[in-house]
Amino acid sequence: MPLTQAETVIKNIIREIEQECASHGEVASETLVAFMVKAIVLDPSNGFNMDRTLIKSDVQKLVKLCVSRLLDSKNPSLDTIKMQVYFDMNYTNREEFLEEHHRTLDSKLGFITREITDNRACTREELESLYRKIVSYVLLHSGAGSPTDIKIVREATAALQSVFPQAELGTFLTLSKKDKERQLKELSMIVTGIRLFNRDTGKGGEGIDDLPTILHEVIPATTQHIETQLQIAQQQVYHYTAILEKVTENPLMSLELQPYMLKEALYNMRQYEIFLQIILSEVITCAQEVEILTKQFSAQLEQLKMIINTKTAVPTSQVFPIFIALSNLWRGFQDETVLTGILTNLITNLERFLGTHELLFPGKVIQHLLAEVTVKTDMCRLKEHMEERVHPVDFRKQEWLFPETTANFDKLLIQYRGFCAYTFATTDGLLLPGNPVIGILKHKEKYYTFNTRDAACAFAENPEHYINLITEKAKKNAELIQLLELHQQFETLIPCSEMKDVKQRIKPITKSETGTQTDTHILPPTIERSYEWNEWELRRKAIKLANLRQKATHSVQTDLSNMRRENCSQVYPLKHASTQSKREDGTRVPRPQIYIAGLRGGPTATTCGVKVNLTRAVDET
Repeated sequence: MPLTQAETVIKNIIREIEQECASHGEVASETLVAFMVKAIVLDPSNGFNMDRTLIKSDVQKLVKLCVSRLLDSKNPSLDTIKMQVYFDMNYTNREEFLEEHHRTLDSKLGFITREITDNRACTREELESLYRKIVSYVLLHSGAGSPTDIKIVREATAALQSVFPQAELGTFLTLSKKDKERQLKELSMIVTGIRLFNRDTGKGGEGIDDLPTILHEVIPATTQHIETQLQIAQQQVYHYTAILEKVTENPLMSLELQPYMLKEALYNMRQYEIFLQIILSEVITCAQEVEILTKQFSAQLEQLKMIINTKTAVPTSQVFPIFIALSNLWRGFQDETVLTGILTNLITNLERFLGTHELLFPGKVIQHLLAEVTVKTDMCRLKEHMEERVHPVDFRKQEWLFPETTANFDKLLIQYRGFCAYTFATTDGLLLPGNPVIGILKHKEKYYTFNTRDAACAFAENPEHYINLITEKAKKNAELIQLLELHQQFETLIPCSEMKDVKQRIKPITKSETGTQTDTHILPPTIERSYEWNEWELRRKAIKLANLRQKATHSVQTDLSNMRRENCSQVYPLKHASTQSKREDGTRVPRPQIYIAGLRGGPTATTCGVKVNLTRAVDET
């Protein structure tokens, strides 16, 4: 059957089951019905074959079984499944809770934000209306007071005017939309910080609740309530476990207790206990966060007081960052308040899925079943076998982990939520806590704990056998899939025809959306645009070019076309040029050298000079 057709068939089955339950006065959510359909199909006693397509009779049988299970109001198994579905639909981790809360607040502010950022006020009345909207935005964004209370609005307006006078609206309107949104948030935080400081000094803070004091009262009360409920749940778990242990030792009692569905009740209370522990850890985290926020808030207020008290005029660069820090810390108090309220409601709604215990096990019945039975707590069971240890030398092929030889021993992810795998498999579903001190068995990258050394040794002899027993038990009781965290084993349903080799390890198929994209042209294009395959086209272009050589371009400009277009001209700039010959040469004339002798006179009275020319000839130089 194609995937789309199978989905259509499943949706029709779920819709038909919802309508059948509604006709009997029972409202069943789509998620609950889908989980129940999966549980019915998984149970081998119902006889559904995964290898063939469901025919009409199979669909009718499936609908009938699901409706009968959903209408069984005295079945602890159904209550456990409802509890699991409700918890999965309403609980998430702390970060996602707060992220969703902030997203909801932003969506509520979207309308007034658009009214402010898209405003094009011009007149005085329009500017005053815009300023009032900014005040409303500040109050709604901070969550510190109602925008319909006159006193709160006046106080917020006065604080806003001290940092953002109405005269600056003109500059605000010229900003881009993103800059407007950023400035609105910044103004809101500064105004909130001013109001918080005024509240601390007793000069304002109208409509601001004392969240630190409220949280310091609510969180301890919530913690105490959860611990009380946890003690009650654990006490019932210990009672059911003690009775079931007695049944395993005395098989005749199993027929007597069969109508009471004791194991299903144990699974219900164990699941409730696990959910309470999860919520309790979240509340403890809230308490720790509140303590940190309180210290930081007080420190910021003290720093602000020191700055303001010592100066008559305080620069905005010193106080504005502190106002913003106060606002952010106050937002943290608000987040913790919302988170505490959500967790409290979650606890209250979980209690709705525990009603069958009082109907099935009144006080007299429990007292009768507990006669001559020793009730042990989980801690007592751990202490009984604290001195027992597995000897690794007895199991050469298995790997055992111990606290003193393993780093991060407490952080290992134990299978079946830490319950003893051997006890659960051999006693048809009894849940006993495993003791990690005995030794943790590492089998196929998974970790298992056991309540006794004998149980650990027996399980280590043939782990796959006991794992398969646990899987088959989970098929009969679908609530065990979540209780024991068996989602990975049931993520993919494998037809019987494909399970021929049981020795092979079957890995669940993981699905994910993927996308690929290839480049249009990996290599650079090599297309020659000027190429012509037609010879006559080439001849035509050649004749055209030949004709152009004999042509001249002329342009004419008339009085009407003058100044219609821009003209430009280009000239070649002057440049300095020089030349150089191949070789350098020169000429030199002889230097004249003429001497006259006899100028000093002689023995005669007259001077007789003789002129001597010593100049060399031109060809001798």
